[in-house]
Amino acid sequence: MKSRDSLIRLKRFQVDEKRRQVTQIEMMIADFNRMVSDLDDQIVAEQNRVGIHDVTHFAYPTFAKAAIQRRDNLKVSIHDLEMKQEAARDELAIAVEDLKKIELIEERDQSRERAERDAAEQEALDEMAGRRHAFGR
Repeated sequence: MKSRDSLIRLKRFQVDEKRRQVTQIEMMIADFNRMVSDLDDQIVAEQNRVGIHDVTHFAYPTFAKAAIQRRDNLKVSIHDLEMKQEAARDELAIAVEDLKKIELIEERDQSRERAERDAAEQEALDEMAGRRHAFGR
């Protein structure tokens, strides 16, 4: 049973690690989305300040062009992270399933051991009752 306990601890650790990975990716996506939103606000503010909203205009602000490029790069990064997030969630689901299987096996074995102990105790009690009954006559 010692090796199974170690295996259960290992599987629980793996599940916890996968959960941390998923959470970390979710936090990064949220951060990147906030950055995209901030950049959108900065782009609009710069366009309004200069009065030019056409990106192809020769006098379009350089700051706005750079902010657009950063925003687009962040969107690509978000897409990549979403793909990693999906893979991490799949890995988490597999790890949870593996842990459940091992825990069910352990639970089944413990139930079997309890049943065997209970049967042995009942047999001992029945034997004692039989002796008592035999001596009582």
